[in-house]
Amino acid sequence: MQIIPAIDLIDGKCVRLTQGDYNQKTIYNENPVEVAQAFEAAGLNRLHLVDLDGAKAGKVTNWKVLENIASATNLNIDFGGGIKTENDVEIVLSSGAKYATIGSIAVKNEALFTEWIDIYGADKFLLGADVKNELITIGGWLETTDLSVFDFIKKYHKKGIKNIFCTDVSKDGLLQGPSLPLYEDIIKQFPELYFIASGGVSSMTDLEALADIGCAAAIVGKAIYEGKVALKDLSRF
Repeated sequence: MQIIPAIDLIDGKCVRLTQGDYNQKTIYNENPVEVAQAFEAAGLNRLHLVDLDGAKAGKVTNWKVLENIASATNLNIDFGGGIKTENDVEIVLSSGAKYATIGSIAVKNEALFTEWIDIYGADKFLLGADVKNELITIGGWLETTDLSVFDFIKKYHKKGIKNIFCTDVSKDGLLQGPSLPLYEDIIKQFPELYFIASGGVSSMTDLEALADIGCAAAIVGKAIYEGKVALKDLSRF
């Protein structure tokens, strides 16, 4: 299983929110490039970069940070937050991201996302499924839809999407462990996906459990910053 460390950006700084709440913000480092270089030095080769300013503004905002990290490291970066137009996709991919991370647009505007898949290829996208009680949530998790996560994945899997990460929003940022039964169900139904678990990881034990059920990768954020998981220990993956 691959470990994908996360950097969330507000005002160009490395932060974490608790359950997506901008009022529950902790600044961990003023220099995300340093953080990314530390991940690379620990032997990690992926990075999950989230533009929280962009998510709020509805347009890609922290692309310069993406550019700086891409030029200072060899990490394979996925970048999301605020991707709403083809121009946003263009900015993200040309600024050094290997994947553009798509969430709400895939729920709200299937035709537009399908167009992007046709233009850039399905392998340029990482599809994010934010989930509450197996239903897709959007708009920074404020709005729960009546769309089942299984139907959502099936629809885009048919369009060629293979890279998917799933966040159980009831777990995110709380360090209470990941949603193993949900992820196990998804992996069973879609064994050919590159499935990435996200949210709730609080220990090496959690990561081992995710590896045991067959996750291809796991996104780890707060657990690293809060010292619950040491970078040196991640090398076993």
